[in-house]
Amino acid sequence: MIEPIMFYVTAGLIVLFSILVITARNAVHCAIYLIAALLSIAALYIYMHAEFIAAIQILTYVGGIMVLFLMVIMLINFNEESRMRKATGQWKAAILVSLTLAGLMLYFFFKGGPVITASVPAAGPVPVSGNTEIVGWGLYVPYVLPFEIASLLLLVAIIGSVLLAKGKADTWD
Repeated sequence: MIEPIMFYVTAGLIVLFSILVITARNAVHCAIYLIAALLSIAALYIYMHAEFIAAIQILTYVGGIMVLFLMVIMLINFNEESRMRKATGQWKAAILVSLTLAGLMLYFFFKGGPVITASVPAAGPVPVSGNTEIVGWGLYVPYVLPFEIASLLLLVAIIGSVLLAKGKADTWD
């Protein structure tokens, strides 16, 4: 009984954090809300007993890509004029498109009936024959060189961004 409740709570958190990502005015707050949404998605993977996928989600998106986003946000110098949003007619168009899409989704949801009628029998469960260690050996043993090259490229990118940030800081003094 608790699993459906936790699923809906987590799904609600994902929707809430996603809305906060697109409505927050501060770029750092947007990135933090996106991290929270990605962690909530990882929680859904854990509820589905896909712990390895949840760990990859956290390591790849939260640990890697979001750190890159935050680093870029910190390197870019936002002035006050760029932070202020100007009221344009885009909000009216966005609300119109959103309501149209929501109406279409509700129409097809309540219309019911099968969307695709196929005579293909349902697939059975796939037998689980591996674990995380097998996935690790399959990824890293034959692909050690590309993995090391990618790690060196990431190291060069980090060093370059630190030097760029240091160069900007030196010119401000």
